[in-house]
Amino acid sequence: MDVINFLILCSLLFLLRLWWRYWSVTGGAVKNLPPGPPGWPLVGNLFQVILQRRSFMYIVRDLRAKYGPIFTMQMGQRTLVIVSSSELIHEALVQRGPLFASRPPDSPIRLVFSVGKCAINSAEYGPLWRTLRRNFVTEFINPVRIRQCSWIREWALENHMKRLKVEAFENGYVEVMSNCRFTICSVLICLCFGARVSEERIKRIEATLKEVMLITAPKLPDFLPVLAPLFRKEMKQAKELRKRQLDCLVPLIRNRRAFVEKGEPPSSEMVSPVGVAYIDSLFKLQTTKRGPLEEEEFTTLCSEVISAGTDTSATTVEWALLHLVLNQKIQEKLYNEIVSFVGEDGLVKEEDVEKMTYLSAVVKETFRRHPPSHFLLSHAATQETQLGGYKIPEDVNVEFYTAWITEDPALWEDPDEFRPERFLEGDGVGVDLTGTRGVKMLPFGAGRRICPAWTLGILHVNLLVARMVHAFRWLPVPGAPPDPTETFAFTMVMKNPLKAVILPRF
Repeated sequence: MDVINFLILCSLLFLLRLWWRYWSVTGGAVKNLPPGPPGWPLVGNLFQVILQRRSFMYIVRDLRAKYGPIFTMQMGQRTLVIVSSSELIHEALVQRGPLFASRPPDSPIRLVFSVGKCAINSAEYGPLWRTLRRNFVTEFINPVRIRQCSWIREWALENHMKRLKVEAFENGYVEVMSNCRFTICSVLICLCFGARVSEERIKRIEATLKEVMLITAPKLPDFLPVLAPLFRKEMKQAKELRKRQLDCLVPLIRNRRAFVEKGEPPSSEMVSPVGVAYIDSLFKLQTTKRGPLEEEEFTTLCSEVISAGTDTSATTVEWALLHLVLNQKIQEKLYNEIVSFVGEDGLVKEEDVEKMTYLSAVVKETFRRHPPSHFLLSHAATQETQLGGYKIPEDVNVEFYTAWITEDPALWEDPDEFRPERFLEGDGVGVDLTGTRGVKMLPFGAGRRICPAWTLGILHVNLLVARMVHAFRWLPVPGAPPDPTETFAFTMVMKNPLKAVILPRF
């Protein structure tokens, strides 16, 4: 019996050696992948990450210091190549954009909500993605359409300011994030469906889509599919949530379709003329393989717009207000600029914020200090290629760790300091937010997969910040100073939402 056990042990050790030498990405296999931390058999670095009980971004930051600007992690059956230098990110996403423009395979739960990757963010680089993106750019964010829908933003902002006054009167303070999320969500719902719906319905849609974003966050079976049977409960919850998502949005889709087919004039609910709402363009959209889209695809595409646009914009406004609360000099300087354009009693309009240089500097500095996410959405190479002298297979996740760029002292002077003036004179002058001319910050991504609605997002942030600062002076709650600790909830948000006292200025 001892001999048998010895032979079994020797066989296991031999197989382990073979795995390490020829198959392990982080072992001795000659694959010319970027270097990385040694992994355990079969699971790679997965349990090493889990056992640290730290956010993944902090682990990546430590590994970058050890292995350099490009390194490999083996997370179960997924290979991650993590890229963090300005030069390599620019090379991959801009100079060789088409090569790194695809997406890796989605997890089973993500596929439930993307209807087989029928979404602009998740679609693989190819005909479907081109069709969806081209339609979105043409029908949703072209300058004519943005101006045509300016009344929607005006309506939402008017209600926003009223809610702030009521909340401040009732509580003595306002909570920034919840109010901004609601306002931006209401704008995007109206842009998508041409409908002006009740506050209760907006809150229900907003809460449901927030649940969708959280449930699609990476989970253990995404890296070790063999464990999927142990997570049947999560899959069941995902399917139930998908049904609730459809229940929220399909009635809006059907109402809008009936309105479009009848060619009726705008009404109390359907406020946008036929052809103006985003969903109107999807009704007639033809894709190469799928043919006409159905209600499931409509739900996914509109949810994508509402979710992505709400979270990134609301999060940015909250971080901007945090710094204005903490630094009254910056707030007063911004207020003085706003007054110089519209006066003390005027109304800040869209054409005004486009001219405000200090407002632009405040928003850019907010994006720099608090990028919406520390990573871009996962990329994948369309074919095997090289980056930084290393091989990049087409089946690996290419993760761009962009937060490091905004902290890099080689790119930014005193990177931890919130100083909007750097964008007026200093290291931020001429910075390209799209990364086309060079990468110093990438709040919206870069290259082929850059967020197509980034200009609209900036408009929403600029308008909200300008209106809120023009109407009120923002102060910390007595005895409860703001806590700048951040946490991840699809975007990087304040762990404890910002509460502030507001004093009317006029």
